[in-house]
Amino acid sequence: MGFMIFYPVIFGVIGRYLLPFIAENSDFHIKLYADLIVVILTLMTPQIYGGLIAFSILEDRDDHIFTSIRVTPLSIHQFLSFRLIIVTILSFLACVYVMWFSDIGDFSMKNIVSISLLASLAAPMTGLLINVLSNNKIEGFAVMKGTGIILIFPIIALFFIDKKEFLFSFAPGFWPAKAISSLIRGKGLLLLTYYQYYFIGFVYILLLNVMVYRIFLRKAKI
Repeated sequence: MGFMIFYPVIFGVIGRYLLPFIAENSDFHIKLYADLIVVILTLMTPQIYGGLIAFSILEDRDDHIFTSIRVTPLSIHQFLSFRLIIVTILSFLACVYVMWFSDIGDFSMKNIVSISLLASLAAPMTGLLINVLSNNKIEGFAVMKGTGIILIFPIIALFFIDKKEFLFSFAPGFWPAKAISSLIRGKGLLLLTYYQYYFIGFVYILLLNVMVYRIFLRKAKI
């Protein structure tokens, strides 16, 4: 967990210093790719913290921690909820830091907080999904690499401003990515407004979390 703290710091430094340095010494224009840059830096953060909680839970499963908890006053749901809430809070704080420190896109603090909340909800879902698709840490590592591909779809969706963009809407990151893009590009360019992308995405990621949580409980026989 201590090691993972450095990831948002690195992402923030990339956005604040490295990319402007590259722009000053090349034909790269940050403003032209502002939404793409912010989306990549922001969406990678909950993915990393999702991997963190995934391996933590996988280790608990290997050590039969869930079996031990059955004989304690603490319920499995309380134990899991605590872990998932903690990783969501860490992911949220990391997203806020990355968006704020990068200083790309001229976001208000209100928008930074709201988008970070939406993006961070992917962390527990990712962690549980990796556990659903794997039985041990070795399989979990392979699955984590595979689920990382999901980040490609929101990025591809940024290049579409017509109905084709919804072909990628199954990816949880699609909705915060489009919300970010709508703020940077301005009103009227994308199909939906910022609030439409945001609230549809909020409901969608909550439903995904509930669904994956229930599937995990059945698979782990908890």
